[in-house]
Amino acid sequence: MTSKKIIDDILQSTDTAESMEYLQNYLKTKEQELADLGENASDLDSANLKLDIAEAMVGVNRGDEAWELARAAFSTFLENERWEDAVKCCDVLYQSGQPASLVALGQGVWLAVTYPIDPQLSINMLGYIIDETPAKADGAAVAAITAHYIADMRAEGKARESMVFLTNQMLANVARGHSGVEDQEAMNMWLERLQLLDPAIFLPRLSLVLGAIVPQDKWWFDRDVLREKIPE
Repeated sequence: MTSKKIIDDILQSTDTAESMEYLQNYLKTKEQELADLGENASDLDSANLKLDIAEAMVGVNRGDEAWELARAAFSTFLENERWEDAVKCCDVLYQSGQPASLVALGQGVWLAVTYPIDPQLSINMLGYIIDETPAKADGAAVAAITAHYIADMRAEGKARESMVFLTNQMLANVARGHSGVEDQEAMNMWLERLQLLDPAIFLPRLSLVLGAIVPQDKWWFDRDVLREKIPE
């Protein structure tokens, strides 16, 4: 079970006081594990614990401290080409509620779409874009169709079925908020009108959305260099 799943389970407890106590204890345990790391510990071992701690800190409303740890872990994961872990850091950075959280979100989405990581994580990150975008703006539609595309292309087996269903619902909700779409015929017309049927068209449009979120001088990595590292 991942640390994020553990934290989510704790926070979903019906007893808020009890869940916060569990989370505080979990946080203390992870902080002690980080303190106990010896000089020979790898940077990745340290980064993994920093990410665990940052996730817990977000849960106890210590967003500023979570930012510092997750940002440091992000750099380590990026350097070691641990793309999925880097995206997890961006998830925490976004949820930490700091001034540059949207910048972190944009970069996490770029990585989540560019690299073949866990499709559920990619879909979650794109869901944040939808949440942050006005209902009538096309950016939410582009994010929703990209999430659906990723579910269709990357997920497998029963997980694919559930993710495709989820992203269908995401897309339907966006279409309803954007243009009042309520039936399949209207959906088909809406998809065609917004040019959301061809990934060769909508994926470059997602890049424009991310460019509006992340100013040119705020990227933490060279996208051209990272594109060269995409698996064949």
